[in-house]
Formats: sequence, C-alpha cells, structure tokens
Amino acid sequence: MPPSAQAPSAVVMVRPHHFHPNPETAGDNAFQTRASDLAAEDTARRAFAEVTAAAAALEAAGVRVHLFDDQGERDTPDAVFPNNWFSTHAGGHVAIYPMYAENRRRERRSDVIERLKAEYRVQDVIDYSGLEADGLFLEGTGAMVLDHLHRIAYTAQSNRADPVALERFCAHFNYEPMAFATADAEGRPCYHTNVMLCVGTDFALGGFHLVTDPTRRNAVRARLRETGRELIELSPWQIGEFAGNALELQGTQGRVLALSARAAASLSPTQKAVIERSATLLPLAVPTIELAGGSVRCMLAGIHLARREILQAKNAATA
Repeated sequence: MPPSAQAPSAVVMVRPHHFHPNPETAGDNAFQTRASDLAAEDTARRAFAEVTAAAAALEAAGVRVHLFDDQGERDTPDAVFPNNWFSTHAGGHVAIYPMYAENRRRERRSDVIERLKAEYRVQDVIDYSGLEADGLFLEGTGAMVLDHLHRIAYTAQSNRADPVALERFCAHFNYEPMAFATADAEGRPCYHTNVMLCVGTDFALGGFHLVTDPTRRNAVRARLRETGRELIELSPWQIGEFAGNALELQGTQGRVLALSARAAASLSPTQKAVIERSATLLPLAVPTIELAGGSVRCMLAGIHLARREILQAKNAATA
C-alpha cells in the first residue's frame, strides 16, 4: 500500500511526570472526568507508563516517535496533548496556536520546535499565539481535523475554535474552512473537533449526529464522500468511548489507525472491516490519560515534514 500524505510517518509525544485532569478545562470538556479514586501519585505513575507503552507500540509498528518528557515544573497538566499547540505541514511549514486555558499556554516549548528544525526541513514557523491577547483561540488539530489531501479544515465551533483565527490559518496554509455547530444530548458543543471526527486516507469516522443543522450535517457528509472516503457513522455511545479520537499513521508495513483500546472495543465488526481495508487497527491502552477528556489522537502531533537525512540522500543521489 503506497504512503499517503494524510498519514504521517512520525509523531511528537509528551510523557507527563505529574499528570492529572486539568481543572481549567473542565468547564467545556464534557469528556473529562472530574474526580478519580486514584491517589495523585498513582494517577501520575499510570499516565507515565501509558505514554511509555504507547510510544513503544507505535515504534514497533514503524512509526517514528519523538518522545519528550514534561517534568511538570510549569503546571502543565495537559502537556500530554501536544497536537493542540502546534502542527506541521508539507512544504516545511509549522503553526503555533493560541490556547483557550491559560495554563495550557505554558505547554508551548521551544525545544520541540528546535528539534523539528534540526531533524526536518522547516521553512517557516507561523505563530498565532499573540491572538490570545484578543481572546481569539484555535487549538490546533484538536480544534481542526485536517484533510491534508484535499486541503479542508473541518471545524466544530467552540470556545477553542474562533472563526477569525480559523480564517487566518486557512488563508496562510491554503485550506478551505468547513465549520459547523455541534451539540450533544445535553446541548453542549464538542470542545474539540477531533473527538467527533477522524479523517483517514480512504475512510472517515464521524459522530455526524452531533452537527446540529441538518443541512450542514449533510454538507459535511457530502464533502467527505466527494473526496472518495467511505463514511463510518459513530453512535453517541461510541463517541463517548473516544472512537472518533483516532489518527491514521504510516508504519513500515502500511498504514495503521492509532486509537485507544476502549475506542477499538466500541467499534462493530462491520466498522472494523471498513477501516482494515485501508489501515491496520492499533489499539493503545490509555485509560488514565482519558480521564483528562482526550485520547490517543490528542496525544499525537503528526509530523508532515521532510526529514533532513532523506533530503541529503536524495541530493547525493542526483549530484
């Protein structure tokens, strides 16, 4: 199976040393668990182990993992979710995003960006974090689910996805914005698009029932079908099990779909069969991390950049 620009072959992950659900994000994250029976030390220890094991499983599948540690000195309980503060794009482009919760702004790390510059061809870094001063937020590939092949930014409207910030990103990076309102059974909007939608190369997993306007719902479905994808409709229960929070990656033996063990268990045999025509399911056990209201996709910042050593090898071959 040929590589796909939709599925990165490398990711950044952050392993937390003092993980706990973030009280500053509990107000609009319906997926977050407000309390746990575990002691703080046990929660942190389990989260550390889950990230370590997940990174090892991805590496075993042939996905390159850049694993950074977060020691917790800056009070960054959601540091395990780096996809919200930066994204990378073909052609050597990096974006840095404005974050809704104040303590999440401390997750941005210059050492991560410097590592990317050292190992990949980075042409420019566009930093939108200054929009925070104007109350404008756009939390990366949590707020947007990007179709890298057809340049579409699917975006659930929320506190964390301001339309002005979205328009700026789409203008800079040449994406078509496709925004829509969502609501769950209690009327709460999805805090991040990537808990309700996963766009792979040949399929899309979606909780389309969450899109409130029927006309817009049909438009989102139609746009995905127009790009040649088979739609997998997720039920409210499956959305609650994080089945939408998955990411297609390129491994050495083909594409894999990284998702939590809980999410994988919620999929029906028919749904799994559709996915497995294109990608191998790669379930990862992250029950402690999921207490924070995010799952496997949130833990992975995909790298859509050309590696320097590959570029150097190509240059040498043509010299």
